[in-house]
Amino acid sequence: MPVSVQIGLVLAVATALASIVGFLYKHRGAVESPVVDWRRPVWSSIVLFRSRWYTLGVLIAMAGWGLHVGALALAPISLVQATIAGGLVLLTVVADRFFAHQVTRREWIGVALAAAGLAFLAATLDGDADSAHSSYDVATLTAFIAIVGTAGILVAVVGRNAPRSGVLLGASAGLLWAASDTSIKALSDHLGDDGAAAILFSPLAAVILAASLVGLLISARSLQIGPAVSVIAVTSVAANALTIAAGPIVFSEPFPDEALGVAVRVLAFALVISAAALTPPPIEAETQLP
Repeated sequence: MPVSVQIGLVLAVATALASIVGFLYKHRGAVESPVVDWRRPVWSSIVLFRSRWYTLGVLIAMAGWGLHVGALALAPISLVQATIAGGLVLLTVVADRFFAHQVTRREWIGVALAAAGLAFLAATLDGDADSAHSSYDVATLTAFIAIVGTAGILVAVVGRNAPRSGVLLGASAGLLWAASDTSIKALSDHLGDDGAAAILFSPLAAVILAASLVGLLISARSLQIGPAVSVIAVTSVAANALTIAAGPIVFSEPFPDEALGVAVRVLAFALVISAAALTPPPIEAETQLP
């Protein structure tokens, strides 16, 4: 494995930890802030940033985002996301030990299974850790981002007033961030070839900005109305699972040729889905705010 890919994976581990800590600080700030008003997204965003905890969480998340960009530029997207997903297991430990959250046994099991399932996908990466794998077909990339982004918006619309709305909104944010992460990976293919201005004004840069900001607001609302560990876990699962899928679909990362390898990857995704279903607590346990 090239040194550049190894460095990318180290950055991915740091990204995972920064993401978890940032999420937990954002949760602390979101619950003490006024309710997000969908009709006034700019006002709601400004009010959220009046909370020092939310601002700290966003700053930590931004640092993690920078590490994530570096990881995606150096290593295959599915390997990066699998590493970050494996770091999800730290969520329950950090939430319980350092943020005084009462993590239920159901959440411990669900998060552990989700992390194991996503990280297990790394075992099926056959020969695709030899380069960054950033090349893509424009039509395939456009279709993938459009489908994932649209799904994220639809889940938000449906989930606003549905049971377990906090978890559904978390999934929505995760889908939007998956679209953003896939765009970041595609944009990294142009580093060194195009000038900074060309990259900054690229359509992909606009997608990254829009998906990131909309996802941030939806995520804030999900943290206001849902249990922290469950919401963060489902958000991370949605973001990582779809971004891992972008590896072979968008960036032509090798898919296992053997039937066993294919079966292992399919079973890993099934494990992730099962864990995501297990992680949310019963509907009665979720606190609903207006």
